[in-house]
Amino acid sequence: MKTFAKLAAAAAIAVSFLAMPAQAASPRDLLARANATVSTLRHDSVFGDARSNLRNNARAVLIFPSLVKGGFIFGAEGGDGVLLRRSGRGWSSPAFYSMGSASFGFQAGLQDAQVVMIIMTDRALRALERSKFKFGAGAGLTVVTLGAGVEGASSANAGGDIVLWSKSKGIYGGISINGSVVAPESDTNARFYGRDVSVQDILSNRVSNPASRRLQNNLNAAF
Repeated sequence: MKTFAKLAAAAAIAVSFLAMPAQAASPRDLLARANATVSTLRHDSVFGDARSNLRNNARAVLIFPSLVKGGFIFGAEGGDGVLLRRSGRGWSSPAFYSMGSASFGFQAGLQDAQVVMIIMTDRALRALERSKFKFGAGAGLTVVTLGAGVEGASSANAGGDIVLWSKSKGIYGGISINGSVVAPESDTNARFYGRDVSVQDILSNRVSNPASRRLQNNLNAAF
């Protein structure tokens, strides 16, 4: 029993450590990695004919360039990302977010995934604008998953509140956001824009920072 307890404690510490790299990133570094993720997505054949559908209908996009998941008995996943809303023919300023979840079960391995949530409906966007939002059966949102082992999407089957794209490494079969909690990073937003600012103000372009322009321009090309 003592050995088991030591292993469980060590696993819990390791999982906490694994979630730290994305959280430690500066806002500018996170934007650079989010931009690289969009470049990867733009050339991924898994989207198939859905690209034009997303270009015409996407309301917003939430990008996590590094969502880390690891576990041995205990499991956890987490990472930092940015949310941008479609604004006219372009994209809004980015609001900084975090996502995390925890699970208990028999698990082993480590996964580091690029995750992009393409927000297709106003109700999904409103849910993400809240101070905290949890994905799950009670959330009332439909999530369509695209990724390894999933057939390329077409304009017809890309429906849903959120289209989830992920590209991962490791031994887990895929990314599941069920049970994950998404929340704005108020401190990071304030640091990036120089003052306390709400998500709604950011997505309405009431504040801006030139450091986000490369990502915004890349999104213009993608969607």
